[in-house]
Amino acid sequence: MKQKERLAPLPEGRILRLWPTFSQSRSQTTDYQFNFQGAPFSPPGNYGWQTPITGLQRLAKADKLHPIGKSLRWKVYFDLFPFKAVNSVWSDIRPGGFGVERVYVVQTDVRAIERCLLMTTDPGDLVVDPTCGSGTTAYAAEQWGRRWITMDTSRVALALARARIMGARYPYYLLADTPEGQRKEAEITRSVPSSQATRGNIRQGFVYQRMPRISLKSIANNAEIDVIWETAQRKLEPLREALNVALKKDWQDWQIPRDADAKWSDKAKKLHADWWAARIERQREIDASIAAKAESEYLYDKPYEDKKRVRVAGPFTVDSLSPHRTLAFAIDDGLIDGVRQPKAEYEAKADFASVMLENLKAAGVQQAHKADRISFTSIVGWPGEYICAEGRYMEGEKERRAAIFFGPEFGTVSRPDLVGAAREAADAGFDVLIACAFNYEAHAAEFEKLGRVPVLKARMNPDLHMAGELKTTGAGNLFVVFGEPDIRIEPVVGGSADGQVRVRVKGVDVFRPQTGEIESGGTDSIALWMIDTAYNEESFFVRQAYFLGASDPYKALKTTLKAEIDAEAWATLNSDVSRPFEKPKTGRIAVKVINHLGDEVMKVFGVN
Repeated sequence: MKQKERLAPLPEGRILRLWPTFSQSRSQTTDYQFNFQGAPFSPPGNYGWQTPITGLQRLAKADKLHPIGKSLRWKVYFDLFPFKAVNSVWSDIRPGGFGVERVYVVQTDVRAIERCLLMTTDPGDLVVDPTCGSGTTAYAAEQWGRRWITMDTSRVALALARARIMGARYPYYLLADTPEGQRKEAEITRSVPSSQATRGNIRQGFVYQRMPRISLKSIANNAEIDVIWETAQRKLEPLREALNVALKKDWQDWQIPRDADAKWSDKAKKLHADWWAARIERQREIDASIAAKAESEYLYDKPYEDKKRVRVAGPFTVDSLSPHRTLAFAIDDGLIDGVRQPKAEYEAKADFASVMLENLKAAGVQQAHKADRISFTSIVGWPGEYICAEGRYMEGEKERRAAIFFGPEFGTVSRPDLVGAAREAADAGFDVLIACAFNYEAHAAEFEKLGRVPVLKARMNPDLHMAGELKTTGAGNLFVVFGEPDIRIEPVVGGSADGQVRVRVKGVDVFRPQTGEIESGGTDSIALWMIDTAYNEESFFVRQAYFLGASDPYKALKTTLKAEIDAEAWATLNSDVSRPFEKPKTGRIAVKVINHLGDEVMKVFGVN
């Protein structure tokens, strides 16, 4: 009782329970006398055996029977199925996530999310979490092969989630729909590997560990036990007979002691050791056969893992949408018309613009090289339709005027907006237009100059959404200009790729405030460039990706993943020329270039 209540330790060895071999039903095939270890046994009273005589014989061969007086029981070991179903009480998960390292104030324990996913979804299913937070749901879904969508109103939460998912390493689970998975499944079930074609479809699931649910019936119906036992007997029987001769005994299998007597001869000790080695090997094979042939419970939280592979997150996008316009109602349920209250709307816009101008004056406009930073000597308001301020900076010993254009606080800047602002800047005699926005539409990236007025597109750091809470110290890259990438689309002539095209990136154009000119730079400022070889004008899908830059990205990647990387495979990704590809049916491709500061620009090209 103390052991059951966990007040005393369990004794060493396997925990055993003896179950009846008879049942209440009785028939001609289950009413018989069975001889076991030289003694006869019959079911008690009006009961019958649970199996015909061949079944009890297999139980005896498998060493699963044990006599108690005149009763015959079969042995059930606890470690054959040391599991229980998960119920609604999860005592192994600490409340509130205590004891878990956090990156977010309300971070959920990942084990709770994992358990919910495993109970309600299958690999390939879509999981939606409307409260992203630190991205625990997306993290767990990515690990367990589920597709996911998550969202949040806080840019801080989204930034934390993105960094967490991109920097994570996941175990590589064996897919059932792969040759490796088929071989593993055949190994588990002791069967011939499937010859069915594989496609690597994750919806077919993983190869899961399973725990056999062994029953008397599963052992009694396992004909493989007879084959294993008869094969082993060809080796065991001669050894038993030789041991009896050496010791002048007449022992049967069940009478041979486990330990040799010290008084025995060396020959008898060797025969005894050889017999028990063969006996243990036979038992091992029989137990493996019983486990393989029995009904199994799949352990869906324990798929088989390929330790030789390291998996990182698959491709995902981070999209930003403007918040929906909210309608305000007065106390009499009448709609408050914001158009008729221009003063409040003007004050809100002016407040956002004034805060941005303060930060712009303090931080300036940063480019890839610190020497090309634009520092303003003054910024004053400008009463334009698009241009909201005039900034002045020094170009050598000359003072230059820059027109400042701000995009919306929530939303993107389109090409027509830039064209309108550039025309206004040209009419007012400005030397350069500096457009500042959180996001630009794809086609806006193609606009870089209007007449003599260069157009610099500065991407605003999301930290600026903190508005008044952000200190205007000038530290940090709050406004960064990433010049236009110099892209060439080249036809491929000859070879197996004849008729296809490839993309070459030659560098990035850089604005020099010292001279006022736009110069072509090299590829050193490019950290990563990607191609969507079939751009649909709605979303960018990475189909090819390449790493450049002066530093060695593969050394850093090897350190981050803590794994060896195929040098030849990675060498193909350290290139300024893409692999050849077919001309897209959509007629367009998109190229996205990212610098070392994390800023990106995308250009769309027509391919006929």
